[in-house]
Amino acid sequence: MAIFALADLHLSFFKHKPMDIFGDNWNDHPLKIRKNWNESVSENDTVLVAGDISWAQNMTEFEPDFEFIRTLPGKKLFVSGNHDYWWTSVQKLNAMDENMFFIRTNFYPLGEYAVCGTRGWLCPNDTMYDPADEKIFRRECIRLEMSLESAKKAGFEKFIVMLHYPPANDKGEHSAFMDIIEKYGADTVVYGHLHSAYAHKTGIQGNINGVNYYLTSSDYLNFRPLKINI
Repeated sequence: MAIFALADLHLSFFKHKPMDIFGDNWNDHPLKIRKNWNESVSENDTVLVAGDISWAQNMTEFEPDFEFIRTLPGKKLFVSGNHDYWWTSVQKLNAMDENMFFIRTNFYPLGEYAVCGTRGWLCPNDTMYDPADEKIFRRECIRLEMSLESAKKAGFEKFIVMLHYPPANDKGEHSAFMDIIEKYGADTVVYGHLHSAYAHKTGIQGNINGVNYYLTSSDYLNFRPLKINI
């Protein structure tokens, strides 16, 4: 079994939502995702999808995007992104398909690892951060800790963290998200959200204080799931 990651699918089969504002490489991107996913992922593998799954506004609009994802091989684990307005309670979502699992304050057992996570948010001192973001940032920190703590109480000692937003600001400064990640000894973090060559450069990557960080935005990865080594 292998673990892959690919964030920001940005599907919109119900109503076309062009993404080429971020570059021509977004043209026909669902076809690229399907081709690359099928070439990389087997039915025994797991794919971490770190948010911005669909542009749908509700579950009815999400249905064709759900069907697209359902037919892709492997187990799929999700956290929500800032555009996932269709997202309802994880209890309802987790009843939809046995090969799709949605995470928010809960966790998914994957061998000796617990996969934990939450959406995340802009971090303090980011160029786009303002005082109104503080409440959401703190709430997302609480949700991340709740997810990790629930896994710890279940007996897990190894953790993979999924966030949609980067766990640091656009200057790469340490954040409360990173404090929580290090507190629980997580060794792998995947995230997305960042689009365009300029934005990609602002994302933290590599090993920082013993934690391996991966930017997995689909355009950064040329729409091909990235194999995560743990």
